[in-house]
Amino acid sequence: MTCRYRCGDACFHPAPNTSDNPYLGDVITGALSRRSMLRAGAVMTLAAGAVAGTAALTGTASAAATTAGKPGPGAVPPGLRFEPVAPNTADAVTIPPGYEQEVVIRWGDPVLAGAPQFSPAGQSATAQARQFGYNCDYLALLDLPGERDRKILVANHEYTDEVLMFAGYNAANPTRAQVEIAWAAHGMSVVALEENRRNGRLSPVRGHRLNRRVTATTPIEFTGPAAGSALLKTSADPAGRTVLGTLNNCGGGMTPWGTVLSGEENFNQYFGNADLNTDPTAKARLARYGLRGLASERKWERFDKRFDVSQEPNEVNRHGWIVEIDPFDPAAKPRKLTALGRFKHEAAEPRLTRDGRVVLYMGDDERFDYFYKYVSKNRFKKGNSQSARRHNRTLLDEGTLYVAKFTGDSPTGEIDGSGKLPSDGEFDGTGQWIPLASGTRSFVDGMTAEEVYVYTRLAADKAGATKMDRPEDVEPHPRTGTVYVALTNNSDRGAAGKAGPDEANPRTGNRHGQVMEVIESGNDAAATSFRWRLFLVCGDPADPGTYFAGFPKDQVSPISCPDNVAFDPHGNLWIATDGNALKSNDGLFGVAIDGPNRGQVKQFLTVPIGAETCGPIIEERRVLVAVQHPGELDGASVEQPRSTWPDGPGHLVRPSVISVHRTDGGRIGA
Repeated sequence: MTCRYRCGDACFHPAPNTSDNPYLGDVITGALSRRSMLRAGAVMTLAAGAVAGTAALTGTASAAATTAGKPGPGAVPPGLRFEPVAPNTADAVTIPPGYEQEVVIRWGDPVLAGAPQFSPAGQSATAQARQFGYNCDYLALLDLPGERDRKILVANHEYTDEVLMFAGYNAANPTRAQVEIAWAAHGMSVVALEENRRNGRLSPVRGHRLNRRVTATTPIEFTGPAAGSALLKTSADPAGRTVLGTLNNCGGGMTPWGTVLSGEENFNQYFGNADLNTDPTAKARLARYGLRGLASERKWERFDKRFDVSQEPNEVNRHGWIVEIDPFDPAAKPRKLTALGRFKHEAAEPRLTRDGRVVLYMGDDERFDYFYKYVSKNRFKKGNSQSARRHNRTLLDEGTLYVAKFTGDSPTGEIDGSGKLPSDGEFDGTGQWIPLASGTRSFVDGMTAEEVYVYTRLAADKAGATKMDRPEDVEPHPRTGTVYVALTNNSDRGAAGKAGPDEANPRTGNRHGQVMEVIESGNDAAATSFRWRLFLVCGDPADPGTYFAGFPKDQVSPISCPDNVAFDPHGNLWIATDGNALKSNDGLFGVAIDGPNRGQVKQFLTVPIGAETCGPIIEERRVLVAVQHPGELDGASVEQPRSTWPDGPGHLVRPSVISVHRTDGGRIGA
């Protein structure tokens, strides 16, 4: 059911990447000598320096243990001092002893002034457009200047589960009213929250001046080098500069100037009649983005021709971008940023270069797709003046888009698909950032710059990027700059006719995923080369094909399918999972990235049955997560729910944002 509604059964169709570009195993044709690797001495030194830098974060590193190369438990780092939650299948959010939780906001709760209270039997598009949307995903929480004890929450709404929203829903014949409600339930919500000083609880401020809904019909501006391209023009928008709506908003990020970035992910599933297109070039472009078949799952093409590829062939090109929204200016039109490329965006997390330019790291969430970064041409200006904000809003419109190519440092024969470590004790190597386009200049033979931005996957194929196991969320460490990449899974790895295992993706039939560390050369985000290593190879710790940065595997929580990543104030990495293949509910996990406890994964919470853990925010005294698609299990419906969370029996299951804090008001994990 998740596959049907979230991504249009993506994993049950052939992977869209059918390119013959080299994968990592092809690149390494023989055993690379240690001497040849040492020629990259500066990069190697950087890797060691990064480890030392992260070790200093918590003050718990043991120099003796690190030097001896004997990882093992030490004093548990601050932020991770909680009793791990055991794997379970409870229809509840399960948290450690000594903690309590509350729902901050649910699907359908009023957001804008005049919004009605949620009524399962009285839903309407007008009401939904003023209420909190469905299936919350990425979350951003910002302080609200000038308003004491208030914050601004920005939430993505990835997709809708109509069968769990509407009683008597007929998937073959949805009504116009149901479709319009679904349009209004997509997009984003901006909601002011009131913080109770005594207990830290957050509650929505209904009708606040900054509250806002962005839906599938909200006008959004194109900016950057592809704005106005013929590839973006439609009958409704002959200028190619304004698109209606944002779809399948998944991961995101926050810019240094206070705007929020939202990635459009599985947008392909909303469009019907792709197979009616007979032009070979157009069909190849559609197929590379996963468009196939006739009727779409939701049948939106019956109610608006822009979702009918045969009638509006360019409309699909207007989705799959990063959207920028200013949560402090409800009059500002959201923007789709074409300089960042078009693919199934998961995350857009920033970092500054040494000379002050902005870098964004981005994953393309598809089997065998790629890892990207963008480097702005101009520098970030500090301050909150109008001139600084105007300047900073241009930084994501002019720069260079890159894709990653990974190389391992072990003989190919040692990467056998089982997850067994090579003889050097780590899955690691080096890599290059391959430029694709910069402004109006294309670096890809046979493609214009506009084509590179609109058909970025095809450009990356031509450039020879490395096929990865579903790169999802990406997060640079706020102090060291080391970039953490969640690679969720890839059951097709090593299948007949598909790319086999390589050092960056070392398991065939990869059901559990891995987490990668990327260290830029010279620790400068503008670098065009990097060093990488796998931090975690996820799964059952009893499985010999798992790896937890060398930490004893009998002392870690089982973890499967890493998706979102975030950092706490102490520098620990937190990982939210999606699609746990260990027959337990998804959850949120904390893990030390340095010192003797490096690699010790500890489960902090699990979400209800059928749900996914999304958008984690880990503050000093509070953890927020979005509980997405609770009860989303095969056969579930309004009439036969598989979950009754969060309101109990007799109530509709409702995706929600929750907050967890200590019962004594103390610091998380301290």
